[in-house]
This record gives sequence, C-alpha cells and structure tokens, in this order.
Amino acid sequence: MWTHKAWPGRFVPRSLPVNERLRAYAGWCNAVEGNTTFYATPARETVAAWARQTDPGFRFLVKLPKVVTHERRLVGVETEMRTFLDAVEPLGERAVLWTQLPGSFGPSDVDALGRFLRRLPADRRRAVEVRHPGFFTDARSTSLLEWTLADTATEWVPFDTTVFFQGAPASDAAHEAWARKPRLPRRTRALTDRPIVRYLGHDSAEDTIAGWRPWTGVVAGWLREGRSPTVFVHTPDNDEAPALARRFHDDVRALVPGLDALPDPEPVEPATLF
Repeated sequence: MWTHKAWPGRFVPRSLPVNERLRAYAGWCNAVEGNTTFYATPARETVAAWARQTDPGFRFLVKLPKVVTHERRLVGVETEMRTFLDAVEPLGERAVLWTQLPGSFGPSDVDALGRFLRRLPADRRRAVEVRHPGFFTDARSTSLLEWTLADTATEWVPFDTTVFFQGAPASDAAHEAWARKPRLPRRTRALTDRPIVRYLGHDSAEDTIAGWRPWTGVVAGWLREGRSPTVFVHTPDNDEAPALARRFHDDVRALVPGLDALPDPEPVEPATLF
C-alpha cells in the first residue's frame, strides 16, 4: 500500500498524481505490501512503472490473486498464475510472491500447498501466510507446514496481532479490524535468509511502539545472523504507518549500529516564508 487518504500533504505531496505516489512513498520506506494484486492482476506496464519509481533495493511483497488462494485454493490455477507471473516479472528478484491463505485452509490442505509451491519458478522468492489456528497450536501441524515451506525455500510470514487484541477497540477503524483480523499466537522463527514480519499495533502510537519491542530484539538477532528481514508496521487506520515504520527501523538500528539508515524523504510541500 502506498496510497492512503491520510498521507497526501504528510508523506506524499498533495498535488502528486496517484500513479506517481509510489516514488514518494519509497522515500520513507524501502518495502511495500502489494495488496491491490489480491483483487486484480495489474497490467505488466503498470508493474514496470512501479519498478521505475523505486530503487533496485526496494522490495515488493505482492499478494497472489484471490481467485488463486481463496476461491480455487491453489488448485487448477495454471492460467491465472501464468498471467500473474508475467505481470509482475518487471520487478524481478525484488518481488516476493505472497500467498495469503484463508482461515479455512488448514493442516489437511498442506499437500496442495506443497504441490503449488513446487510449481512456482525456482528463481522467484515466495512467502506464505496462514491463518488456521491448527498451524500454531498443534506441534505436528506446525512441523508439517515448516517442512513443506523449508523444502521449497518459502518463508512463513507471521501476522502479529497480539498487541492489537490486548486492548479494546476505541475507534471505527479498530472496531473493523477487531472483526476482520486473525487472533493467533506470535511466531518468531525464520525459515529463510529473508524473513518477513507483519505487525499490527493499536490506535495509540505509544502502545504500538511498546508492543513491537519483542520484535526489535528478534529482528536484530536475524541481522546478526546474516539474514535480511523485512518488517511491515500497521495500525488500525494506518494513518501514521510510514513514520512508525521508520521509528521501528531506528529502534532496531540502536541494537545493530551497522544497519544502514533509511534515506531522508524529500520535503512533501515546498518551503514557504510563513
């Protein structure tokens, strides 16, 4: 996500066309979740424009189409996947293929997941997010999924909502998230050299920052091991997400001083005398 109604005038210039806002967003953060690809596969030319607006080190976590993951549950999707892979090809190795599965996709479906992952191009990075409680609470199911993912060089993406569900919702956005987001245990084990974390905080920036403290230590440890993690920071309304992501990076950098600083974003609006 690089367009949000609260960001123009704060993180991106108000006058900037929607199709150019990724460039401004990339001045704040060096990775993005591609949620729009879940609803429709973009034109290859559109994706090529994304690539042109970002530096070679910028990472894209691109969500597989809904028809692939939720409607057909990874079966009989050869045509849809060929179209999708061709569309995102301009991103090259910067793209991670993100398979976000519905809560009904459980341990009995792991064989289908394994067959699907083995058919993906070997040179494409891939990551899977599961939401069935069995993968988190049953040791045998956890091991089965970990083995399947490790066998195909696939990362397990944890979506950490534990902090969010510790306090009652206090805004319309939080009430909506309360009804839609999964309630699952926190998972901190990486399977590949590029772990990915999705973290959901709360309405309060202070609570969000306090809640990610376990992750700063985990991410610092991954960096010391030579891994290259990507972390996405969310709140119910995401109004402050870019600034919070930079604060998370600063907190990790305090633990790993050798970590490169993020670039300074360009001014959003021209300076004035008054």
